[in-house]
Amino acid sequence: MTNILFYSTNDPMRKNAGIDFADALMKGLAPDKGLYLMDPAVLPHIPADAIAEFGSLPYDEIAYRVLLPFVEGRVEKSAFRAICADAYNYPVPLENYAPGHSILRLDCGPTASFKDFAARMMGRLIRYFLAEQGREMVILTATSGDTGGAVASAFHGLDNVKVVVLYPIAEVSARQRKQMTTLGKNVFAVGVDGKFDDCQALVKQAFVDPELSYLPLSSANSINVGRLLPQSVYYFYAVSRANRNGKPLAICVPSGNFGNLMGGLLAKHMGLSVDKFVVAVNENDEFPIYLRTNTYTPISPSRACLSNAMNVGHPSNLARLVTLYGGIMDEKGNVSREPDRAKIANDLMSIEVTDAQTRDAIKQAYDDYKVVIEPHGAVGWQALNLLKTRDDYDTIMLETAHPAKFPETIIETIGVNPPLPDSMAQQADAAETSHPCNGDYADFKALLRRLV
Repeated sequence: MTNILFYSTNDPMRKNAGIDFADALMKGLAPDKGLYLMDPAVLPHIPADAIAEFGSLPYDEIAYRVLLPFVEGRVEKSAFRAICADAYNYPVPLENYAPGHSILRLDCGPTASFKDFAARMMGRLIRYFLAEQGREMVILTATSGDTGGAVASAFHGLDNVKVVVLYPIAEVSARQRKQMTTLGKNVFAVGVDGKFDDCQALVKQAFVDPELSYLPLSSANSINVGRLLPQSVYYFYAVSRANRNGKPLAICVPSGNFGNLMGGLLAKHMGLSVDKFVVAVNENDEFPIYLRTNTYTPISPSRACLSNAMNVGHPSNLARLVTLYGGIMDEKGNVSREPDRAKIANDLMSIEVTDAQTRDAIKQAYDDYKVVIEPHGAVGWQALNLLKTRDDYDTIMLETAHPAKFPETIIETIGVNPPLPDSMAQQADAAETSHPCNGDYADFKALLRRLV
């Protein structure tokens, strides 16, 4: 097949040579601050009969078949098969709650979040390449809630990797925070006095700071294309198993930094039959407003909502989405060439959901179906209500985090205390260590130098 090369979204004329997936994974961010993305025309095509066959295959085998073309030639096939089996050794339930309507539970991994699917694959591939090259790496990542715990877990205890996770100190739940602050060893949690967007800006600035060029930095945020490709797999898994009722298919994606959505769009470009993606956002409504008005304005500071992992005022992956549809957007959100609006309207619809509506959705799902969902999934549930999507489509809704991460909201809303997964129970009373940062880049830079 054609070699799959990756280019910066800030290099639309492709003046610089493309790099392969392994190099894009290890670099994280392009030198010009753009994000790596492949030419969709060279994506591997998975035919419909092969996707239908996925319905009888375990998750790790589907991951192997979908992702192999991206690593072939850089990872031995037997080694990659073992990596997939090791990364995906937990259940991935698809729950049918009404005819034609399902919830994909992505909350059964070691940190009870959909971020496990990407972080565990990334961790194992990076470990493979580092061992092959005999070198070390510093993983620098920002989190709005769940990424930090998943990345910390995936790399914890490795001798050749140090992990620095930045989180907005006032906007993560206690249980999310403990997944970052209780591990120690090679994991350093940094509590930032600011928003997720501030954390993300610090990470991006560090990547292009010439005074930090001596550090072997890479990222595990969804700015790293190594996050997106593993996330495409569960779309194939879900569609191949969906309980259909004869209508077109819509997949509802609770969205913050838009990495999850990009995984689905890449799956569609690889041949997955999805009629519509429902892009569900909280009160950080810059994207649905962009679709309605053709004017993109980041929200700064981002708005604090119950669905805290989606508190993103400027999604990094929006630059990739715009590129995928023929436009150009830089890392600051400036659009120099508009994407194909007709194609976007054909593939996507988006709506914002308030905190009050989020609580209403948690209550409705439980009262009507005895389904317990947490705030992020509830944003998706309510988006399907507001857009009346269930009337015209069979639907799959992604539940992206375990309800036990948000016990206060669940108890207050439906009077149910979600049982704590074993992995989280072990951290409940563990000692925490966090390094404070006032949000200023000079302060963070000095802290980073001390830590690594």
